[in-house]
Amino acid sequence: MTFSVLQLLIALFALFAVTRVAMRTRARELPLIWTLIWSALWIGVAVVGLLPQTTDLLAARVGIGRGVDLLVYLSILALFFAVFRLVVRLEATQQELTKLVRSIALKDLDTTQARPDSVEDTQSLQR
Repeated sequence: MTFSVLQLLIALFALFAVTRVAMRTRARELPLIWTLIWSALWIGVAVVGLLPQTTDLLAARVGIGRGVDLLVYLSILALFFAVFRLVVRLEATQQELTKLVRSIALKDLDTTQARPDSVEDTQSLQR
């Protein structure tokens, strides 16, 4: 079996990506579940890169004409799901930031009211 240069480049890139995933996992920057997901994805890319006929077999099983079409459909679904997760996470982060800013503002308001800054404020508090 001979492989084209493009197939080998895809496989090498997938191997590179798996090593990056492993490095991030060892550095505790990536949770185990995401390690498994990304590793499976990149291993799948390597398999499809080296054996493109596998996509045709999978496509035939699910009733899609060509393997490339199946990959495009799955990729679009994955991207939509990723965007959804990012939007949800961004919204949660914005809400947390809003709560934090409000609590800091209220705390600053309490400390400035409790501590007069001028002589007039001190005199008005003594009355």
